[in-house]
Amino acid sequence: MKKMIFIEPKAPGFHIFLRFPLPRIGNFILAALMKQRGWEVEVIIEELQKIDFEKIKAADLIGISTITPTAGRAYVIADKTREMGIPVIMGGPHVTFLPEEALEHADFVVRSEGEHALMALVDALENGNDYSKVPNLSYKLNGKIVHNPIESFLADLDELPYPDFSVSKGDNHFIAGQRIIPIQTSRGCPFDCSFCSVTGMFGKKYRFRSTENIIEELRQYNKKNYFIFFYDDNFTANRKRARELLLAMINADFHFHWSTQVRVDVAKDVELVKLMKRAGCHTVFVGFESVNPESLIAMKKNQTVAEIANAIDVIQGNGIHIHGMFVYGFDEDSWQTVKETVKFAKKVQLTSMQFLILTPFPGSEFYKRMLSENRIVIKDWSFYDAHHVVFKPQKFSLLNLQRAQIYSHTKVYTILEMSKKLFNKNLVGLGLAYYARGINRMWQKKSKVYMKKLKSTRPGRESFEFDDYRVNIVLDEEKAQV
Repeated sequence: MKKMIFIEPKAPGFHIFLRFPLPRIGNFILAALMKQRGWEVEVIIEELQKIDFEKIKAADLIGISTITPTAGRAYVIADKTREMGIPVIMGGPHVTFLPEEALEHADFVVRSEGEHALMALVDALENGNDYSKVPNLSYKLNGKIVHNPIESFLADLDELPYPDFSVSKGDNHFIAGQRIIPIQTSRGCPFDCSFCSVTGMFGKKYRFRSTENIIEELRQYNKKNYFIFFYDDNFTANRKRARELLLAMINADFHFHWSTQVRVDVAKDVELVKLMKRAGCHTVFVGFESVNPESLIAMKKNQTVAEIANAIDVIQGNGIHIHGMFVYGFDEDSWQTVKETVKFAKKVQLTSMQFLILTPFPGSEFYKRMLSENRIVIKDWSFYDAHHVVFKPQKFSLLNLQRAQIYSHTKVYTILEMSKKLFNKNLVGLGLAYYARGINRMWQKKSKVYMKKLKSTRPGRESFEFDDYRVNIVLDEEKAQV
């Protein structure tokens, strides 16, 4: 029996989700498809399980999933695997948009959705190696790169098998004693925020699985020791569909709690929010992004500060926790933006929040603009984790944009703010605040070399040497001060 191993490389550095590793779902769907065609399959989540390259030697085919911050590690794994004579397929958002780069390390790159492409590629590998009819495939032929056309997005998501988590020995991820199960009910997003690459990967048309199909998958996790995370980019993008699914979940009398991602516009339908709570919603992740109206317009977020405030009132008023996400670095942002954001965040008393640094991810409109304006100053993908500054901001120096993130986490996770959560009996928020406070301190401790380099820069080109990577940076004189 032939064997394929799927690998999800570990994210580099020290980041906020280290203690909450949640594997992406694509590898487990592809693994289920390969099992259906008679292959032995394994999925390795490097964040949870060390890669045993002796085991890799026994595989006939390796698939590596990549997002931008893991691209460097993915290339190292791919190079080592190919040295063993094992063919490597790479897929995921990063290589979808930069296939030529990936083909320096892999035999094949699958762009965009991978289910049909992988099956067609394996057919070709088993039956004569004619890759010309494999959709979404990039490969080299006689030394030249060939990009096959990308087929239409999968119309019927119900045709996909349920993710098979049994093929991974390292997928036991728990929070507070509950095993986290990732489930995706839809693909695509009708919005097109300038900094996001989702629409480039999965399209703007919102496609979703049938309610019956989703409920059947959820039945196997109907226990209190499971916690479901819906991976949808916008769970309530289609409110009619969301209402139908929520009512079905209520009627099924599920015992688990769940979380997901929504936009602030969910609050326009208060009854829908109430249904979410009745159906077991514990926490929603909301990209507020900014309280600067000009920044919201520039990023094409299609929301206002007033709508943000209303959403917080409605969601929290119905007993659902909020993890709020803010981003700094838009051309319209300044230190005044940072201070107003911190003031706002402290006032609304979210359960948890994080302040990220705007990052030009390949595939996004923002990435294309930063390239055209020659403003990308760090080329090493290891820094593209939303915790490091990698482009030249308009109203900050690189150093001060980095300081803005540290400043914000320091101000919202104080002993006083934690005391408020204790007084309000928000024990979930208190625990997360304690954790985030420690993460912020630890990041600064582990990033001393990086921060020292930023502080020592002068106008012009600087070459930074780190333990395991090299970064070329162009910096201006610092203009803004805290």
